[in-house]
Amino acid sequence: MNTSTKMLNPPQIAEMLGVGVAKVHGWIESGELTAINVATTSGGRPRWAIEPDEFERFKRSRSSTSTPKPAKRYRQPAGVIEFYK
Repeated sequence: MNTSTKMLNPPQIAEMLGVGVAKVHGWIESGELTAINVATTSGGRPRWAIEPDEFERFKRSRSSTSTPKPAKRYRQPAGVIEFYK
């Protein structure tokens, strides 16, 4: 962990992405978003901190890049010969 960077918390990430805090917690629990538990006591409620670099990686992994559709291929009817193309 780089101590010179400011860590993000789930409410900040939820606000940036326009989702609920529960959704961010779900990403953390599923392992999609890597977070560090910075709670002072073990066994209690976790306090999650996310590095900005990890947040950028997460955003890149979830961005949608549309693939171009393949060109439609038209089948020529059987028995038809085209002389002029």
